[in-house]
Amino acid sequence: MENFGSTSTIESFQPGVVLKQPINFKTKGLADKVDRCFSVEPLILQKLGHHPRIVKYLGKHGRGLLLGQASHSNLQAYIDNHPSTDLRQRKIWCRQLTEAIVYIHSRGVVHSDLRPKNILVHETTSGSRDLVLCDFGGSTCDELGLDGGCLPDGPFYSPTFGLQSTPALDIFGLGSLFYTILTGCWPYRSCPGAPEIAEEKIAYEKEVSEALSQGEYPDVTRVVGGRVILGCWMGQYLTAEEVLLALDREMSKEADHISMFLRVAISVVVLTASTYLIVRRRLR
Repeated sequence: MENFGSTSTIESFQPGVVLKQPINFKTKGLADKVDRCFSVEPLILQKLGHHPRIVKYLGKHGRGLLLGQASHSNLQAYIDNHPSTDLRQRKIWCRQLTEAIVYIHSRGVVHSDLRPKNILVHETTSGSRDLVLCDFGGSTCDELGLDGGCLPDGPFYSPTFGLQSTPALDIFGLGSLFYTILTGCWPYRSCPGAPEIAEEKIAYEKEVSEALSQGEYPDVTRVVGGRVILGCWMGQYLTAEEVLLALDREMSKEADHISMFLRVAISVVVLTASTYLIVRRRLR
């Protein structure tokens, strides 16, 4: 079964391997964009090498790229189809995604197009659901002089960045991805999934752009990790490593709160049971 993106098609090539092929556009502007992406992506993937959070690059096949196949499609599809995914798994995803960004930034690469469809869900070990970052056709790497010329959609990009592709752009995108992972919805949307109808998409993009230009962000006070999400949006973190440290601190606090709640609940149950037994003995 083929999957279509804006510049490519992806189809099964052999067990565990997919072939990503360029779409042949007749319009020069679109054709140039495709050529640019397919010239940048293999060089970026070679630069990144093998890493558990990065899609496997297995070489070229004609104009196409051979890539490791994900067992459970992309993150957007998985969240939409599995809305009951537990909080523990969602926290793991947030950390895995941050690990991916920490790694690519350490290699001098900015992804530049972070969004749920560019993240894969793969069963690395039996029963696991691990995240793998993909689609580096729009990425940049100053060391190699590469610029794929892409920017993210809607809430994964702020107009305050202009056309610059910097690590700060990826960090902002992390905040929106955390929000999507933890709530099941894109920022500024109350229902799951991305807007599909053209008119709806245009209206949504306009709403997001205006809100971000004015520094207005979704309410995250009730979202687990909300302070980290807001920190990413507001540029409080200079590096992805800082995001990872903040995320670990925030998630450990949540775990401590849950642990304390359980301890209190157990204490109440024990006290209630003890009181009941004492009262029964006295009545006898």
